[in-house]
Amino acid sequence: MGMENHSWLLDASYDEWVAVPVSGPRPAARYKHAAIDVLGKLYITGGSRNGRYLSDVQAFDLQNLTWSTIKLNTEPGPLENQDGIKLEVLPPLSGHSMIKYGNRLLILGGHSKSVSDGVTVRFIDLDSHQCGIIETNGKVPVARGGQSVTLVGSKLVMFGGEDGTRKLLSDVHVLDLESMTWSALETTKTPPAPRFDHSAAVHGDRYLLIFGGCSHSIFFNDLHVLDLETLEWSQPQIQGDLVTPRAGHAGGIIDENWYIVGGGDNRSGASETIVLNMSKLVVSVLANVKGRHALASEGLSISSTVLDSEKLLVAFGGYNGKYNNEVFVLRPKPRDALHPKIFQSPAAAAAAASVTAAYALANPEKLDLAEKEDSNFKLVYKQDLSAEISAAREEKQKLESALQEVILENSTLKAKIEETNGTYAELSKELNSVQGQLVAERSRCAKLEAQIAELQKMLESMQTIEEELQVLRSQKSAFERDLELAAAQRQNSGGVWRLFSG
Repeated sequence: MGMENHSWLLDASYDEWVAVPVSGPRPAARYKHAAIDVLGKLYITGGSRNGRYLSDVQAFDLQNLTWSTIKLNTEPGPLENQDGIKLEVLPPLSGHSMIKYGNRLLILGGHSKSVSDGVTVRFIDLDSHQCGIIETNGKVPVARGGQSVTLVGSKLVMFGGEDGTRKLLSDVHVLDLESMTWSALETTKTPPAPRFDHSAAVHGDRYLLIFGGCSHSIFFNDLHVLDLETLEWSQPQIQGDLVTPRAGHAGGIIDENWYIVGGGDNRSGASETIVLNMSKLVVSVLANVKGRHALASEGLSISSTVLDSEKLLVAFGGYNGKYNNEVFVLRPKPRDALHPKIFQSPAAAAAAASVTAAYALANPEKLDLAEKEDSNFKLVYKQDLSAEISAAREEKQKLESALQEVILENSTLKAKIEETNGTYAELSKELNSVQGQLVAERSRCAKLEAQIAELQKMLESMQTIEEELQVLRSQKSAFERDLELAAAQRQNSGGVWRLFSG
């Protein structure tokens, strides 16, 4: 099927996310699932939705743009852990990892209701769809979810995550896929802070890169590198655009470039797609989405694929206030290959220097010859290197320009901070004034309450006086009636008085 049948993709610009016109039904929307592309088919396993873990397996065909449900055949096998507890072949999982090795999909870790002390390794055969549990030995890591798992040759490297008690981890374990044996790596220097929901990538089959993630309260935007030969951690300086802290993001690799999409900090989703050149450690913002876009989600997945000889990134799922089940595709603009930057640890550099010194003592004539050959090499390629030096200078100028922009932005931010501090000082003064007024008002209210209490007492005494007054009025009325009666009696007896008086 040629690109003419994918006009929806041809219409899209480079470095721009495009929604794929899916035909037919879609799988349930979800996040914290696992996804991987195998020859133009995007396989999805598990995930979480509304607090419920999922156990289905779905496949999206990028040629005919349709979803299909994979029906698994359960294979009998070692279905008990070391404590004799029975394990489900493929229980509902969330925060797990999935890697393709040979003709199998390997599923590791993840949170589930199935009880297990150690990390369980499950497989799905891509031909027969047989599913089972692989028995491993060695020092099995504690069960966890939100970890990263990276394929390096015939080994899987697992870092970090969160165990069943919500304990955060920063340990490194390796699973040898030939012998299915686990081993714990004893690393040196400063490791990343314990974290989960980060992303990981491997560069040059030697350097493990860890980016972002979170603890229970802090979100990270740091980059850590583990030299898998010297087992030393380092935290190299990144050049280029500023990257916001995030967790629950996803990453996909095309050539030397590591594309990181989505994630968030529990307040908002990360809207930018960034690309980190792993050779030069330069990061740049590739694309931005607006509003509550599905790509500004936590727990989405990113896979790299090839469609009609063109390398693409495929995104699915995620949660940003609602669960998503859309498929998006991005066509990265082809970028020039860059000379690798050596992440050499101090120990490795010292070892190399000591080996060179020992060789020089034992073989001085060979070292002289080598130096002459190297000198001749430099003479032959001096002219060719001038073009590369010129390109490097141009890139240096671009980086210096970017640095100046960052310095200007920092100055602007400092001015805003000073303005904010001034506003804060004024507001503090106003607050102190208001608090003083509030104290005065409280004092006045207390006085008024005392006056009200006194008035209430006076009112109560007035009620008593009123009652006494009513009694006096009644007595007065009775007295007046007595007087009137006495007067009437005197009038009636007037003739008698007159008789005696005559």
